[in-house]
Amino acid sequence: MNVLVDTSVWSLGLRRWKAPANDHDQHLMALLRDLIQDQRALLIGPVRQELLSGIREPSQFQRLRQKLRAFPDEPLFTEDFEHAAELSNQCRSRGIIGSTVDLLICAVALARGCQILTADADFLGYARAIPIQLHRTSK
Repeated sequence: MNVLVDTSVWSLGLRRWKAPANDHDQHLMALLRDLIQDQRALLIGPVRQELLSGIREPSQFQRLRQKLRAFPDEPLFTEDFEHAAELSNQCRSRGIIGSTVDLLICAVALARGCQILTADADFLGYARAIPIQLHRTSK
């Protein structure tokens, strides 16, 4: 099964790939590494944009852009955005507010039959309101 990887995990992996981290972060990085090796890690354009945004050094931006080009964007369709809006409405009706990108990730994962790998606790809330599958992150 393919896994749609959230910005939080990509960011963690790209920032700390060479540096030691706490046990949970190391475990997430190992999961990401395994998904990449198995060619099961999926990336969507809005996550790519989040990762590239806010980088002040042009050379850093270029390096990161080059690394990310190894991962093609999962195609997005009008229905994905419409479904994300529906999911947002479902979550809001249960008192859960989500970001546009988070709910797009949820919509794409549901449409493609994927799990989501994230370090963002907001997804636990979404999972209470909508039928997303989170990739198991505990050891």
